Amino acid sequence: MANVEHRGPAGPAGAVSGRTSALRAGLWLIAAVLAVRQLVAVLSTPRGERLTDLETWIGPQGVLHVKDSLYDAPDRFTGTPFSGLVLKPFSRAAEQALGWGWTFGSLALVVALGLVAARALPQPVSRRTSLFAAPVAISLLMLSLPVRNAFTTGQTSIIPVLLVLLGCFAVRGERASGVCVGVAAALQPTVLLFAPLLWFTGRRRAAVSSAVTFAAATALAWAAMPHDSWTYWVHHLAGAGLATHPAANANQSLHGMLLRFGLEGPLEIALFALLAVTVAVLGLRRAVTYARDGQLLLAVAITGCVAVAVSPTTWQHQLLWVLLAVVGRVGKRASDRYMWPVLVVLALTLPATMMLPNMTFLEPVRDNIVLIAALAAACVVPFLFRTSPLYATPVPTEYAAPVPARWSWVPLVPVWRRVVARPNLILELLLIRVGYSAYQQVRLAATGGTISGGRATAEAHGRQVHSIERFLHLDIEHWVNHTVFHHAAWLKDFFNFYYTSFHFVVPLSVLGFLYLRRPADYRWARSALGFATLLALIGFWAYPLAPPRLMPGLGFIDTVHGVQDFSKPNYGTLTQLTNQYAAMPSLHFGWSLWCGVVIVVLSRRWWIKALGLVHPLCTVSAIVATGNHWILDAVGGATVVGAGFFLTYALQGPRARTVPDETRKTDADPARAVDGAVAGRAAGSG
Repeated sequence: MANVEHRGPAGPAGAVSGRTSALRAGLWLIAAVLAVRQLVAVLSTPRGERLTDLETWIGPQGVLHVKDSLYDAPDRFTGTPFSGLVLKPFSRAAEQALGWGWTFGSLALVVALGLVAARALPQPVSRRTSLFAAPVAISLLMLSLPVRNAFTTGQTSIIPVLLVLLGCFAVRGERASGVCVGVAAALQPTVLLFAPLLWFTGRRRAAVSSAVTFAAATALAWAAMPHDSWTYWVHHLAGAGLATHPAANANQSLHGMLLRFGLEGPLEIALFALLAVTVAVLGLRRAVTYARDGQLLLAVAITGCVAVAVSPTTWQHQLLWVLLAVVGRVGKRASDRYMWPVLVVLALTLPATMMLPNMTFLEPVRDNIVLIAALAAACVVPFLFRTSPLYATPVPTEYAAPVPARWSWVPLVPVWRRVVARPNLILELLLIRVGYSAYQQVRLAATGGTISGGRATAEAHGRQVHSIERFLHLDIEHWVNHTVFHHAAWLKDFFNFYYTSFHFVVPLSVLGFLYLRRPADYRWARSALGFATLLALIGFWAYPLAPPRLMPGLGFIDTVHGVQDFSKPNYGTLTQLTNQYAAMPSLHFGWSLWCGVVIVVLSRRWWIKALGLVHPLCTVSAIVATGNHWILDAVGGATVVGAGFFLTYALQGPRARTVPDETRKTDADPARAVDGAVAGRAAGSG
């Protein structure tokens, strides 16, 4: 993009500028759609289920209407006394426009937050980044769990973040900056950690002003509400004891994490204090260092992450600081540059159950995944300094020899063309995990989220498939199923084991081997598998189909799970987690066929190729013998796999290893090889 900016308005630069303008308009459209979606989601929620926290505070029976202490009401107020003092005058107006006014006001705050953050990016940034930063920032904020939670519950957590950003980047004059930070700290006390950041980065007037403003606001609230102030600051130790369920997963602070580990009492308090002081010292030192390097937005994000960790209670709507940490650049290699932003965005936009599977040994990580991200940003992640030569120009990734894409007009083709030597492992694991979560959700959504929701339709489709197979003389499922069950017990056990054990093990093993030993082929194979699975999900959604074992009246035997009550089928621990009417196409056979094709294409030894062919053969025998699929399901699985390889070839071009002889000859001459690589990349980006 920097090269384009120096070409002038004529020629290719004009075309690039046009594409950039179109892309920018598209990003703003996405941001607008996400904003409208959020508004509709809130305003369409029934009155008693939306803005529940705001209703608790300023509704007709809200906390702010009580005559006694704010903190003695049944629905306990957890904000500072200054928050209550500020909100009380707006109680009556808020009652009259509780939904519309607050929701549109919150939307305006989010937009302002995104605009300020985009303008605060550490310089220098390319023209393209400066154009795209605002809509991307607003879109990420709209998608983030903290903003969605704040919209839904009616929380005020966006205001302190915006006040700090305004004080650090928008307001002129150090005293005015300090006032903004001080007011934010009066609303959320741990924000006072920004005062040391201001002090040690040379903005001492702002630091003093923030401390004075915080003290003045707190004193004002104390004078107006002495009993409430004593209760909050002294009796409950700055609000630490106000949380009803501090050990809940929603409390993403060190205190909440220690409580979830089973610690309590003086030991937990002492350990929390020690950890909090350690994180505060390490985090603030890092923040000051990056601020002096010219990365003030990153320093603000790190300080906010420290506040998240050391606060006694940090609820989901208070975690926006972690999202701001994506502005830090991490990684020496170009392929590693996106690892940290992707981790943060996924952690802040997806539920923890989608990030990690629901396994006991993973609970300490899954229940604290946002806290771990905050601690990493504050104390661990090695963000690059602007003085580092790698900040602007990371070590280039090794690319395979350029090959032509088939459909150059598809925007994502240049990305698919770039076959790196070895993709980042963490991103690949996250991609697989998130992709599989989406796969599970779509399977369930195909029947309305319940196992029995699509039963009638699925059984009707089952009768259609059975009739087609009888017409084509392919209906061998019943004969195979009963023959294996009644006359070959050892074969039944083998097929049961094969069906339940190899579906995931073999594809993951193939992917793991390719990642380690054949990285240039890994993305080709993974892309084909992804396309095939995506097409299969469309099939599950469009054509729910009952497998033979769940078809009443046809006499099939479920050899894996036993005799079934068709109105309430029971197939073990997965009964409530999977849609058993997602049979067409068969991904059991499709994934096994993908494994076979990859092994046959890439292996050099004949006996390994033979094993690759045996796996889909055993799989199709198992799915038929156990009564889990029709023959036509396997045909559907083969179809989506073939389509997956076709789409990969059409969009990405041939595999990186299948390079024409002319390219090999060109590579023999270093100068011509460089010219050819540059030309290939230019063609791919066009």
